[in-house]
Amino acid sequence: MSGAYFYVGKIVNTHGVRGELKIVPQTDFPEVRFGKGNRLYAFAPNSDEPVPLTVASARPHKSTYIVKFKEYDNINDVLKFKGGSLKVPEEDLLELGEGEYYIHEIVGCEVVSEEGEKLGVIAEVLPLAANDVWVARREGRKDLLIPVIDDVVRDVDVAAKRVTIHVMEGLLD
Repeated sequence: MSGAYFYVGKIVNTHGVRGELKIVPQTDFPEVRFGKGNRLYAFAPNSDEPVPLTVASARPHKSTYIVKFKEYDNINDVLKFKGGSLKVPEEDLLELGEGEYYIHEIVGCEVVSEEGEKLGVIAEVLPLAANDVWVARREGRKDLLIPVIDDVVRDVDVAAKRVTIHVMEGLLD
């Protein structure tokens, strides 16, 4: 195990008295991550110590998931996780298709125009309804918001940490 863990959900609250937790998913694969028998690691707030957990059951609820873990049957036992996070180790990351990237692969990439002009560095990914938006920090200027659409994003090279974009009219304003 490499020791690197990646977010799959934010633990926002408890649910009921039987040890269920309310999770805001931070994954494109909630049905996989919260599937029965799946292994996740809970990190309590202000703790770097992973607690291994096995999903007993999960169900979508509004914009969250209600997840029950085999290891806990009481609200008092899971209160320590409220405000914490759920993660998976690097070896449990799913294989992605061509043109798909994990957020951790995109954050830190340098953004350049098709002409080679350096525009900024991606600091954040905003998952919006229509498409994701990559937020590139620019020194001394406001952030550049890059819509992740074919007309704008021309090339993504995660190995070189470089994203090439087509600068549409108004994009740099």
